[in-house]
Amino acid sequence: MSMLEVTRVSAEVGGNEVSFETGKLAKQASGSVVVRAGDTMVLCTATAGNDRDVDFLPLTVDVEERHYAAGKIPGSFFRREARAGEKATLTARMIDRPLRPLFPKGWHRETQLVSTPMSVDHVHPYDILAMNGASAALAISEIPVAKHVGSVRVGKLDGDFVVNPEEETHEELDLDLIVAGTDEAILMVEAGASGVSEQDILDALDIAHGEIKKLTAAMEELAQKVGKEKISVEAPQVDEELLSSIKGSHGAKLDEATQIQAKLERQDAIDAVEDEALEQYAPAGDDQEADRERRSEVKAAFGKLEKDTIRRRIAVDKKRPDGRASDEIRPIETEVDIAPRTHGSALFTRGETQIFSVVALGTTRMDMKVDNLGLQESKTFWHHYNFPPYSVGEAGFMRGPKRRDIGHGALAERALQPTIPDLDKFPYVTRVVSETLESNGSSSMGSVCASSMALQAAGVPVSAPVAGVAMGLIKEGDDYVVLTDIAGVEDHLGDMDFKVAGSSDGITALQMDIKITGVTMEILTDALEQARKGRLFILERMAESIDGPRGELSQYAPRITTIHIDPEKIGALIGKGGETIRSISEEFEAQIDVEDDGSVRVYAPTGQLVEACVAKIESITKEAEIGDRYTTGKVVKTTNFGAFVELTKGTDGLLHISNVKPGERVGAVEDVLSSGDEIDVTVVEIDKERGRIGLRLTEDPDVQGKSAEELAKVGTGDPGPPRRDGNRGRGGDRGGRGGDRGGRRERR
Repeated sequence: MSMLEVTRVSAEVGGNEVSFETGKLAKQASGSVVVRAGDTMVLCTATAGNDRDVDFLPLTVDVEERHYAAGKIPGSFFRREARAGEKATLTARMIDRPLRPLFPKGWHRETQLVSTPMSVDHVHPYDILAMNGASAALAISEIPVAKHVGSVRVGKLDGDFVVNPEEETHEELDLDLIVAGTDEAILMVEAGASGVSEQDILDALDIAHGEIKKLTAAMEELAQKVGKEKISVEAPQVDEELLSSIKGSHGAKLDEATQIQAKLERQDAIDAVEDEALEQYAPAGDDQEADRERRSEVKAAFGKLEKDTIRRRIAVDKKRPDGRASDEIRPIETEVDIAPRTHGSALFTRGETQIFSVVALGTTRMDMKVDNLGLQESKTFWHHYNFPPYSVGEAGFMRGPKRRDIGHGALAERALQPTIPDLDKFPYVTRVVSETLESNGSSSMGSVCASSMALQAAGVPVSAPVAGVAMGLIKEGDDYVVLTDIAGVEDHLGDMDFKVAGSSDGITALQMDIKITGVTMEILTDALEQARKGRLFILERMAESIDGPRGELSQYAPRITTIHIDPEKIGALIGKGGETIRSISEEFEAQIDVEDDGSVRVYAPTGQLVEACVAKIESITKEAEIGDRYTTGKVVKTTNFGAFVELTKGTDGLLHISNVKPGERVGAVEDVLSSGDEIDVTVVEIDKERGRIGLRLTEDPDVQGKSAEELAKVGTGDPGPPRRDGNRGRGGDRGGRGGDRGGRRERR
């Protein structure tokens, strides 16, 4: 095929054209497709490498974000892309999850799918295009994936469903649902929502599947035109005679072992039965290669017998491995305030899954910068998930979060996000971390529960508690059973992993992976309803430990308060060159942000420091009123008729000579007061026309115990001199908006 032999097909999805083009770029890959919508383009390649001697599918999926695609330069020190960010990782997982089950058994060649956004228009998100492009690249390659997978996003905006909504509307969506599937069935769902109903989810899935069929048809058209011949793969076969023999000799022991409720004990018992089978059917001989092949055959037969035994017992006999009913949730224990010096903590234990979640609050300057190809620039709420090896009784390397950890953390974050208050109501950034201490099924949903409790314990005014539950499905022929709160073995051997999180009012997050094609809408409806009941039950158990957000933050949490001042007073607060605001910050260990509209946000380590800092700011920016007391008024100048006293930065008042010593007549002000003295004074007169503030000593008997109305009648006792040059009574060169204001966001 020459450079000019380009093949292009397209489909109209959600009113927009999605095109697939091949033959121009990256022609040495097994399959290469450029998928495009609007001005967003993604290059997707599928490459088959060498055959590997492994018993698993060696599939790698990478999404390589390139900042140039959006006309950006990376924000890192080296100004180049480093490891994949969260958005790229989550997109790679969404490509992997629906495609992996479609690879044939026995395909052991190194396989890599790479998606590289080439151009991003911020109208059509690249994630959906990458998902479709990866399947299209497989479709035209020699890699034997028989089914094509189409992907769409369905949003609910202003009460209406929208297919592939524009990127700028994503923050406004009540439902953000990504669906992947074949022309026959849905395979994967990923969703975030603001509390939608189960029926909304079902309606959106129905709409999505109709659009998916258009995309898979376009992929089939492309494959018919330029697709390579598929490599034939012989699926490994289990020796039926050997399987029958093992079932006869060890089936009863295996059946007994698989019914042990404790996870580790069950695994040890099953391993012991397998060792007996290996010793009987694959004894050590002289030919090591033959021994290895025989052991592999016995292991494969034993694995199939184990799977068949557990699945049939669940689907046909309706008996789960741990003896629970299909809709029964394992015993739950909840507790808050586990770690005393944290801002909020909780422990959630469900069966053999245990999650410890911790909340840390910070100022808005600690927001998380987002450096990717999307429109979002920062985050003020995020959730992280950790899964150490000891949680499943193993020893292993701990080298940072894996893709699974990032995916589980993001799912819990989506579940909790709709309940987090806006910054104007709760001016903190919030980080939640979930530590998986034990795991036997759905630690991601356990982290939703523990984190919701920790947020409430921290005093974050969440709109509602959130709980999550994992559902499963075992289907044998026409017999099937939907399982609530699946354990690890039910997830591993089951046909569906269906995680649903939400409040009592509705769903906030959903993730579903389906491994078979026979999941009907009826089954999904049953699963959603069963999940709703399970979620409500878990919420009741959580409420036994904490039922709503606490009214106060932890004593160890930073305090943040927002006040509003007259914008004309911003200059007085900041001071010349920022001197005033810096001195306040140092005095109260505070950080102070000032906005043009007069909003002032104060951060300090304790509530006491915040209150003192706010009082100081108000004293500087507040207009003086009759009756106001200033205990540390500073004498800045004496004259033959009185003393000028600085009340706040830029605002002076006059203490008349007749009042410098109550009850006595003095010849000169300097006989009693000197510049620099601090005195306790009270405002008794406000003369706006003359720009004068009249003062009396607070100790003056004529002042003590008087109301503002009474003080106005007392007055200064003297009309005072004419207005002096500079008018320090109401600012002049010392107040108002004068002087060098320094920075608008001066900080400590």
